[in-house]
Amino acid sequence: MADKTYPMTAEGKAKLEKELEDMKLVKRPQVIERIKIARSFGDLSENSEYESAKDEQSTLETRIGQVETMLRYAEIIDSDAVAPDEIAVGRTVTFLEDGEDEPESYQIVGAAEADPFEGKISNESPIAAGLIGKHVGDHVSIQTPGGTMDVKITEVK
Repeated sequence: MADKTYPMTAEGKAKLEKELEDMKLVKRPQVIERIKIARSFGDLSENSEYESAKDEQSTLETRIGQVETMLRYAEIIDSDAVAPDEIAVGRTVTFLEDGEDEPESYQIVGAAEADPFEGKISNESPIAAGLIGKHVGDHVSIQTPGGTMDVKITEVK
């Protein structure tokens, strides 16, 4: 397990640390209280509240373990170490796909902080992998599961 690192921005690491703190200090005590209340209802074999609370506890503890592992093996990416117009983890890239009128923008982040709905894509995704190391003005062909995308990079922030 020690061989796997989790590349992330400093912002992403801080967000995971906040999530971990919330899970340990707020959500865990709430779940424990729900289990305690459900136990007081008597027969645990037919107690759906107890089963639900135990399932929630299991899910929560699994997530706590995942976040702790990601933080333990976090690798903070310094996007300032590369040229200002070069695409790297932590940078936001804007490109125009051939045949399209609207540009697309994504921030490239580590897999642990990816959230496509917020415009954050994993450095392991086909689009990000095809863009990393490229520069403003480059024309790039990106292989995706849906086919090839031909794009022109218009901006890197």
